[in-house]
Amino acid sequence: MSKRAQGAAGPSQRQLRVGEQIRQVLAELLMRGETHDPDLDGRPITVSEVRMTPDLRTATAYVSPLGLDSDGADVVIKALARSASTLQRGIGRQVSLKFTPRLLFRLDTGFDYAAHIDRLLAKPVIRRDLDDEDDAAGDHVVGDHVVGDHVAEDGDRED
Repeated sequence: MSKRAQGAAGPSQRQLRVGEQIRQVLAELLMRGETHDPDLDGRPITVSEVRMTPDLRTATAYVSPLGLDSDGADVVIKALARSASTLQRGIGRQVSLKFTPRLLFRLDTGFDYAAHIDRLLAKPVIRRDLDDEDDAAGDHVVGDHVVGDHVAEDGDRED
């Protein structure tokens, strides 16, 4: 079996291109409120990514409803699932494919994970450890400049 068939090589250029087209159309449809679902009306929803299966028959859209807790986000995901056929028709009118892909919706937790990492890095213990690593690498702070292998703040390299 080839690596592509096993999925080890990642998505093809076609999968990426079609996924991006569908992401743009889906975001536009949601922005215009074409779902006519009260759980979706007026809610800002970010479509961060659409992943296509290799046969382009299924599209998984990763969405982030803004300003909602996890219960509210679950309501939005269920409303999107109810509106999938309406959204599929809209995609079918705007994206030229042999088959209009079936839509699946998943909550995108990437933003939450990034915020969690930022909170961890802001903790004093972690900051101290990171500063200790910089000192161990031979860098020294002189005023607003880092002396060593890094570029100084004014753009001049100091050694």
